[in-house]
Amino acid sequence: MSDSETVPSATAGTTPAAAAAQTMGSAPAAGGNSPEVIGSAVALPKEALEIASGYAFTGPALDLGALLWDARCLPDVQIRIPLPMLNRHGLVAGATGTGKTKTLQLVAEQLSAQGVPVFFADIKGDVSGISAPGVPNDKVQGRAADVHQEWVATGFPSEFYALGGMGHGIPVRATITSFGPVLLSKVLQLNQTQEQSLGLIFHYADQKGLELVDLKDLRAVVTFLTSDEGKAELKGIGGLSTATAGVILRSLTAFEAQGMSPFFGEPEFDTGELLRVAGDGRGVVSVLELPEVQDKPQLFSTFLMWLLADLFHDLPEVGDSEKPKLVFFFDEAHLLFNDASKAFLDSITQTVRLIRSKGVGVFFVTQTPKDVPADVLGQLGNRVQHALRAFTPDDQKALKATVKTFPNSPYDLEEVLTGLGTGEAVITVLSEKGAPTPVAVTRLRAPESLMGPVDAGALDAAVKGSSLYGRYAQAVDRESAYEKLTVAEAARSSAAAGQSASREPAASGAASAPAKGRGKAPKEDASVVEQVVGSGMFKSLARSVGTQIGREITRSLFGTARRKR
Repeated sequence: MSDSETVPSATAGTTPAAAAAQTMGSAPAAGGNSPEVIGSAVALPKEALEIASGYAFTGPALDLGALLWDARCLPDVQIRIPLPMLNRHGLVAGATGTGKTKTLQLVAEQLSAQGVPVFFADIKGDVSGISAPGVPNDKVQGRAADVHQEWVATGFPSEFYALGGMGHGIPVRATITSFGPVLLSKVLQLNQTQEQSLGLIFHYADQKGLELVDLKDLRAVVTFLTSDEGKAELKGIGGLSTATAGVILRSLTAFEAQGMSPFFGEPEFDTGELLRVAGDGRGVVSVLELPEVQDKPQLFSTFLMWLLADLFHDLPEVGDSEKPKLVFFFDEAHLLFNDASKAFLDSITQTVRLIRSKGVGVFFVTQTPKDVPADVLGQLGNRVQHALRAFTPDDQKALKATVKTFPNSPYDLEEVLTGLGTGEAVITVLSEKGAPTPVAVTRLRAPESLMGPVDAGALDAAVKGSSLYGRYAQAVDRESAYEKLTVAEAARSSAAAGQSASREPAASGAASAPAKGRGKAPKEDASVVEQVVGSGMFKSLARSVGTQIGREITRSLFGTARRKR
């Protein structure tokens, strides 16, 4: 018996799942768990019919694949996800090699086609192919036939980025000021006390108009605040211990020694670039190339969080909308949560909870759901779970924990999850009404773009041909905290030297010098010193910087900041 006999084809104007559900729903049940019967043809069992009904959406949706039931693919029962529900966040999980990356590519293609911009990180360097049409072969055509997919080789509008310009891509940089103390503490692996001290340093720099653009700016401020002049500056708001300052400075030095300096600086990347739509109406797919920094997991995972936090800070509230403004895929998500402080986890949770109302959907990509804290996992309404391994006791424990995160279903999920093939997954999403859909074992569609990297020459040409390349390619090192403190220190040293020199002739010629002249010199020297040393100097500096910049720093959940003109 063929699949087409098992599940009737969709009628015009009706989704395949809806047609299957409507047709089979009119047939009398045979009782119990026996199959529904349509005439002389055996149709779906009752449980499978309920699954089909759960995915019979009427509005715009993305097609993920076809239902698997009793090891058979039922291509007329399409498993889909409603487009408006993509901003309700999600999880794509599974062991290495089970097809997570291809699932992301499949979803990104359809979002782009619907006019929704997409962002995802390319950890291994093999996602650049989304910009080029796929190559038909027996495997692709076989998969398309299995799931009744009309496969057409298609490339999608793409932009390629790289952290600090390391690798192939338009450089993505952030200033230290906008990155903020909480995220920077995560990168520098500081403890809670050190994180609080770093927050104090940022607060001081904000108040005094000392712009922290790059790492040398931050080092200069920390060094000053541990000097005799700087210690007096912090008395009113709490001190900075020499030991803590030393830890921060050593962490900065080690960070720079790993070649991290290029990631901080200007021109700072405008995260609004991620919301672009191409001239043909398709959403731009933004790919952050990360192979050059894949051995620095805390750096790239924290940078991804900065992108999200910055979007949250800038975007207006939109509430529920017909489609998301952006869907953000957060790959290797477990790296973000490893050894994270409570303040950091709280900030992530709040960002994920609130950014939905700004039209941004976030999908965390990792190996098992247990990699994601419960407070965050509870907000991920859409789930695509690829195969899991159960070779060790820890694997078996993770498998049982994963099964418990799914709604009740007729499947034996422990058995199913260890037996899924590549490109197959257990899926549950939010329906158009916001309720969880039935759990569906699914054979996923094949991406229509190239499943692999594009040629390096073509990638370089795409990067340099981008309209954004001229805006971000060249780093700029303008006057900021380091330069201002260096000038102030030079002035202080000069004043001290001048004061010393003026005292020597006064002492040697004391008998002949007029009393009036001897009285004036110390007063003039004291006035100069006051301008460049201690609190008086920095009040003056803050006023001049404030006049020059005329901007106010505002900080968001992570302490990230933007200057408002």
